[in-house]
Amino acid sequence: MAYATENDAPLEATPTKISLNNVYKIFGERPDKALDMIRAGKTKSEIHSATGCSVGVNDASFEIKAGEIFVIMGLSGSGKSTLLRLLNRLIEPTSGAIKIDGRDITQMSRKELIDLRRRDISMVFQSFALLPNRTVLNNASFGLEVAGVNEAERRQKALVALKAVGLDGYEDSLPDQLSGGMKQRVGLARALASEPTILLMDEAFSALDPLIRTEMQDELVRLQSEQSRTIVFVSHDLDEAMRIGDRICIMQNGSVIQVGTPDEIVMSPANDYVRSFFRNVDVSHVFKAGDVARKTQVTIIDRQGVSAAAALERMKHFDREYAIILGRDKTYQGMVSQTSLVEKLRAKADDPYRGAFLTGIETIAADEPLSNVLGTVAASAWPVPVIDDAKRYLGSISKTTLLETLDRAS
Repeated sequence: MAYATENDAPLEATPTKISLNNVYKIFGERPDKALDMIRAGKTKSEIHSATGCSVGVNDASFEIKAGEIFVIMGLSGSGKSTLLRLLNRLIEPTSGAIKIDGRDITQMSRKELIDLRRRDISMVFQSFALLPNRTVLNNASFGLEVAGVNEAERRQKALVALKAVGLDGYEDSLPDQLSGGMKQRVGLARALASEPTILLMDEAFSALDPLIRTEMQDELVRLQSEQSRTIVFVSHDLDEAMRIGDRICIMQNGSVIQVGTPDEIVMSPANDYVRSFFRNVDVSHVFKAGDVARKTQVTIIDRQGVSAAAALERMKHFDREYAIILGRDKTYQGMVSQTSLVEKLRAKADDPYRGAFLTGIETIAADEPLSNVLGTVAASAWPVPVIDDAKRYLGSISKTTLLETLDRAS
């Protein structure tokens, strides 16, 4: 699952790229009447019966962070594709504010909107929509051609984009010489050639067979790790959403029901509708070790003057058999147990504290999928330490923690 964000910063510390505030879309000739009925608490079907209007999006409010892959999913008719098209005003909102980099695009003139689309936003559809009489290179550069970019520049940008999606060497081929997956790569290259900061993708991989679809998902995550963009991806496929999404937005009948990371939604679904999506999800493939690590073990800062007796007393006070030893910078140094400390104290070792460090301790990387650590935790006599890339201690996973996590999500 992807967690690529701008500069690899945590999502909460990342600036907002797109924000929606009380956004509505009503299809039909009496949108004002329909809006009044929505605000009076009427249902989608009641509004349609009374006005003939259809509620496409109902009071959507959320933020999309710069550099995240934000997946919008729901059943057919939930409003997910409508919501996506509101983000670049391919569909005009009935009411509400949509801001990109702080600018409300609903207030932009036609010229300002066109400039924004050319400069910042590209879109990839389910249909490859390639021009059959144009080469791969000319298809990839078509958007730049429409935008009036000179031939030399658009050729250079298209070649870079084709290389990014693994199609360098195919620039002179025609679409009918390509497989389905390769055609979709051309469509993706065409979107990337304009160097957008926002990529909108509407069921972009759903027409592909399962193996090629997985390959394209991996390709998207790879591209995101190399050139971080804000990607809004519409999907009806749960596995796809869990595989690529930093956060997922669940929609029902035009309303946003829940927005959260995959593990947040799995562990705390907003209602039965959301719960039904995730009922059969194998959480061991959703969570990473860092998601479930707990700081319930005693920690001792390793510094001059620390004694075995003091460490033992601290462990007894908190009723813990094991203690995690940390450096001043919170890096993991090792582990001791009450038993190992007592043995060294009784043996009157020269340095009973350091002599009590347990051997054979295996740590787990925070980004390791939970499915890969089940055996390690199950076989360990102690809670297994979890560390980040800088070897900082994030917490431990015990058998109890593991069972509680799996049980809560079942």
